[in-house]
Parts: sequence; C-alpha cells; structure tokens
Amino acid sequence: MRRLPFTLLAASLLLASGIASAATTIPATAVKTAEQLRDRALHDDTGYRIVASLTTEVGARMAGSEADRRARDWAVAKFRALGYDKVYTEAVTYPKWVRRSERAAIVAPFPQPLVVTALGYSPGTSAGGLSAQVVKFDSLDALKAADPASVKGRIVYVGYRMQRAKDGHGYGMGSAVRTAGPVIAAAKGAAGYLLRSAGTDAHQRIAHTGVTGFRDPAKAIPAAALSNPDADQLERALAYGKPVTVKLDLDCGLDGEYTGANVIGEITGGKHPEQVVAIGGHLDSWDLGTGAIDDGAGVAIAMAAGKLIGDLPQRPDRTIRVIAFANEEMGLWGSRAYADKHAAEVSQFQLGTDSDFGAGPIWRMSASVKPDARAAMAQIAKVLAPLGVAYDAKRPGGGGSDLSQMHAKGMAALSLTQDGTKYFDWHHTANDTLDKVDPQELAQNVAVYAAFSYMAAQADGDFGSAPGAFAKDDADE
Repeated sequence: MRRLPFTLLAASLLLASGIASAATTIPATAVKTAEQLRDRALHDDTGYRIVASLTTEVGARMAGSEADRRARDWAVAKFRALGYDKVYTEAVTYPKWVRRSERAAIVAPFPQPLVVTALGYSPGTSAGGLSAQVVKFDSLDALKAADPASVKGRIVYVGYRMQRAKDGHGYGMGSAVRTAGPVIAAAKGAAGYLLRSAGTDAHQRIAHTGVTGFRDPAKAIPAAALSNPDADQLERALAYGKPVTVKLDLDCGLDGEYTGANVIGEITGGKHPEQVVAIGGHLDSWDLGTGAIDDGAGVAIAMAAGKLIGDLPQRPDRTIRVIAFANEEMGLWGSRAYADKHAAEVSQFQLGTDSDFGAGPIWRMSASVKPDARAAMAQIAKVLAPLGVAYDAKRPGGGGSDLSQMHAKGMAALSLTQDGTKYFDWHHTANDTLDKVDPQELAQNVAVYAAFSYMAAQADGDFGSAPGAFAKDDADE
C-alpha cells in the first residue's frame, strides 16, 4: 500500500473525525430522563386541566371577537401560572370577519327549512335574502369543467361526501370544496354557493363551518355549508328533476381589520438559550362550539409538555418554546406572521411541530431532518414506541398546521399524526366541546410531546434547520 504523507494522513483523519462528529445523537442520560418524562406524563392531568380551563373560562374564541382578547389574557396568565420563565406576545393583524345570523330554506318545489352555517369570508346576502335555482355538482372537478352559462345567477351546490379515515385524508378534498369551490363558482357568475359539510357525521343535523378562499371582497358571493342530513334532503329534492329554488339569508361579512397576537411561553435553555425546540397549537377557534378539539387540546398538549420539562431539577440545554398561534382558522394568519418575523433565525430552530388534529392518540411519527440526524430520530422513536407511536422514516414531516410555515422557511420538522377517525364528526361544529376529549388519550399526547421535545433539546448536534433546507419537501400532513 502506498504510504500517505503525514500531512495528508492527518488531514484525512481530521476529515473522518469531522464526518463522524456531524451525526446528531442523544446522550444516554437524556434518553433516560425522556423515558421518565414519558411515564410521568401518562399519569399527569395537567393537559386536561388546561383545556378544561380554556373551554370553561373563555369558551369559543373566534378570531377578532371579544373572546379572542380574553383568550390571549388567559394564555398569558396560564403560561405564568405553569412556571414558564418568559412569556410574551407578538402582534398579528388580519381582516375581521363576523357572523350574526344565518338561515336557509327550500322555497320550491317542496318548501322546508335547511340547517346551514355561513363560511368564513362569505359576504352577507342583501336585505330579504337571496333566492335562486340550485345547480348541483358531484365534485369540484365537475364544477371546474362546467359551462358558465349553466351556473350564472344560480346557487351552486357541491355534494362531495367525506368518509372517515384514521389519518383524516378525506379532508384534503373536503376543504378544497369549501375553500376553492366558492371562488370557482363566483368566477363563473354564480349568485351563491352551498356545499355538503366537510365532515363525517352522517346523522347529525349540525353544519360544519370553515373558511373560504375569498380574498377580494368584491369577488365574493354568499357561501354556506349544509348539514349532512340537509344535504341529503336537498339532493332528494333535486332528484325529482324539477327546478329547486333555495333561499339563503346570511348576515355576516368583513368588518375592518383587527390586531390580535401570538402568545408565547418559554422554558429557557441552560446551555444554548438562543436555540429553540418549537411546539404549540392555535388559540383561536370557530364560534359554534367551545373549541375543545380544535384547538384547545393542541394548546393544552404543548403547554403541559413544556411545564413537565420545566419541572425537571435541571434546565433543558435548549429553550422549549410553546406558541399559541392567533387566527389559524381564517388562513394561518398567526403562523405566517410568526414565520415572517423569525425567518432569519430559522437556523436556531432545533426541531418543531404543533398539534392541531384533536386529542386522539398519536400513532405515527415522521420527520424532515438532515440525514445525519436520522440516528437521533431513531432514538426518539424508540422512546415513543411504548406509547403506540410508529416511526415512518420514509415519510417527511410537515410541522403541523401552524409550524408548517416555519418548516417552509427551513425548520427541521416532525409530523405527529393523531387518530382522527372521529375528529371530523365534530370539527368546526357546535359539537366541538370538552366531552370529546378523553383525558387518557390527551395524556398520551402530552407524553409524546414532552419526551420528543426534551430529547431534541438535549441532542448532541442539530437536526438540519437552515434557510431553504427543506424546499423540496413534499410533506403531507
């Protein structure tokens, strides 16, 4: 074998050493502490007490409402009561949409009332309501392909029906029918828009609200969702082959701008306080229920996980940052404001995700991290496995609904998928109430968040956050 000169040999050894040291791992002591945190969380009711407090003391928290302000005050006080050592807010400004009343009915050929709810950013109808003939489409694609002459002056109805799924994948199309459908209908000259609710409760006469894709008020048309039984009723009437006329009477619409805030609590790191593990949920909710599963549970999971870490005898090496985001429901306003404000600091974000899919048990973890951090992810997965969480190493992570925006800036991110089999029975309805939260399932979520957050905070090395680091990521939440 040809001998290498000493200087070249030394350089080769240093290079090899550098490559080895680039791998991110988690010290055995941190793994042991994470296991203890996990087990402690399973028998701790902090998360449930937090979501009970929020839904009882504040209730529904529509963005821009008086309850929105009370929720912010509640969050600041709760972070402090839980022992977070740094609590602050960051302003978020967005359009204010208000709902006052909503009614609908079949006028002909079979007069009878319909249960509806107005959709976010829908304008109201003129005084006396809007009466027009209904034109039905089975899918969004069928509406896209429709001749505008068949739509002009009519109320468009799209009858897409969601099906239950553990990962909730049917909501992708359900939300598209709700957000894109009204915009397409308006562009074709429709007078109004109705959809079968984006929900899986077949027998509840309760409609599911949600936001539309309207951004220009001048191009918006009245839009509402029918409860599933009322959508069935409308479709039966249409099946007679006679013209069906529906009257919509919506009193809702934009009311200027409003400035709310993201509320942030931190357990400051002992060694690297400028580096953060980011977790959270969104503080706002729709106005129909009390926002327990969407997203009081997510806020509670993150707050409780941070508190458990803060209760440890020694500070975590890095900061645990819990963010209660503003106005997720009307278009990720708090999320986008946060990402814009902190984009230049993305390299300081160790790892992040938020919880916004109810309170069902977490069953799957996936991650978008640098290749040299996969060993650390395997260590996290091993700690979470006893909780029933399977690690899909081939699937990217997205960061959750709100932290997806920081992930888009380059933050390394997880997806922690909850069991959403029943979630869309209650999502965006009056039935989103505390009784839908199972305390033990919520505790499992807190255990997952506490364990992974602590291990990420203690890791030797980083997970790959950098500007544009995951630009080619195709994470599917």
